[in-house]
Amino acid sequence: MKTTLDLNDQLPASAKALAAQQRTSLTRLIEEGLQIRLRVADTRVVNGRVQLPVFPGRGGLVAGIDPCSNRALIEALGGDA
Repeated sequence: MKTTLDLNDQLPASAKALAAQQRTSLTRLIEEGLQIRLRVADTRVVNGRVQLPVFPGRGGLVAGIDPCSNRALIEALGGDA
């Protein structure tokens, strides 16, 4: 589809430079940007709150690690606390 847009003069210039830097077309850059914005707009809002995606798998906290302790979490990761 072809369309005409009225954009700030600096925006297309910056977009063309970015497209060239990324070795892609201006059209592809604009398509990607619109897809990102539409995905964000598609986020579910219920009762004024955004519903975050939840992993439906199994698992959870490792036994013996206090999730409220930064020191315990760092040590579990093998770091120096």
